[in-house]
Amino acid sequence: MPRYDAIVVGAGPAGSTTAYRLARAGARVCLIDRARFPRDKPCGGGLTVRAVRELPFLVEPVVEDRVDPLELGVRYRRRWSRRADEPLVLMTQRRRLDAFLAEQASAAGAEFREGSKVTGVDPAGSVTIDGERLEADVVVGADGANGIAARSLGLPAHEHGVGLEGNVGYEHVSRERFGGRAVVELGVVRGGYAWVFPKGDHVNVGVGGSQSEGPRLRERLQELCAAFGIDEAEVRGLRGHRLPMRGAARRPVEGRVLLVGDAAGLVDALSGDGMYEAFVSGRLASEATLDLLHGRASDLAPYADRFAATFAPLESVSWRAKIAFDRFPGLAYRLAGTNLSWRLFEAVVRGDRKASDTHGLRGAPLRVLQALGI
Repeated sequence: MPRYDAIVVGAGPAGSTTAYRLARAGARVCLIDRARFPRDKPCGGGLTVRAVRELPFLVEPVVEDRVDPLELGVRYRRRWSRRADEPLVLMTQRRRLDAFLAEQASAAGAEFREGSKVTGVDPAGSVTIDGERLEADVVVGADGANGIAARSLGLPAHEHGVGLEGNVGYEHVSRERFGGRAVVELGVVRGGYAWVFPKGDHVNVGVGGSQSEGPRLRERLQELCAAFGIDEAEVRGLRGHRLPMRGAARRPVEGRVLLVGDAAGLVDALSGDGMYEAFVSGRLASEATLDLLHGRASDLAPYADRFAATFAPLESVSWRAKIAFDRFPGLAYRLAGTNLSWRLFEAVVRGDRKASDTHGLRGAPLRVLQALGI
């Protein structure tokens, strides 16, 4: 029976970066995914600078555009645009990004079993794959919100958000209008927003919000396209997806199994982004695993403590701001347009300060949003 130091179930951003860190540290790692790569995933495809800073290698080979200006609108009527001194978000596609990250894990020494379906995860430290049982000191569940790893721990269902997105080639929309620019529209989707994000040869258009918005997402996407003069018939690769929420309050460890990324419910409630959380949880998971492997810890419980300390404050701020944006989109739009808010936004996206740090004058607009969300 094959045995590893660590088995990572799921080769998305959280899983592959965890596998990379462990393999680079000398651990014997098996990375497993049921898909064959490259494969696509529903996602806006944006990497904030703070997320990129969490990576132990450069992602330049898969970057398709860089966003300096943010254009924020409310109900397709009022809008403003601010340009940062340097790019805030790097745009890619999950098809390219995930394949690249898995390649980095393999190059670091991880055994990559793609096209292999995991049918069972045992908290004692084993997985069943294609009828074969593999054992490890640690199993990392990185197979998403609906994956078998989280289900095997008997965790209650996540609260979910929903999204619908697709792509429109630049032959059908203006590169001059949308290239290098992230467009976000408030007050048009309950519990969320609409967006237009630039890529190499197309833009990604989408809408996302509360789970109750699911039946109306197609209509919301039609409204987005109409507002920006986009022919809905030219939207390709249309797909819907669910986003796991409220992960920080859950215990992400059971026996020899720990959860990272979407499997742990780590999606920012306000932005719907999960890349930063994926990379950070992967780092914390690899540190906890190496502590166990090298005898510095007797179990994986420290991961749960670091997980809560890291993500609970961020989640609290995001949920309260999300509620405020939903209840008072006009006021939130005006607050977001102030110089203080913009400087705070730039700092958070770049990772210059913690999102939970609302002390001092520069945190005033965020504190107002938090108060509105109570």
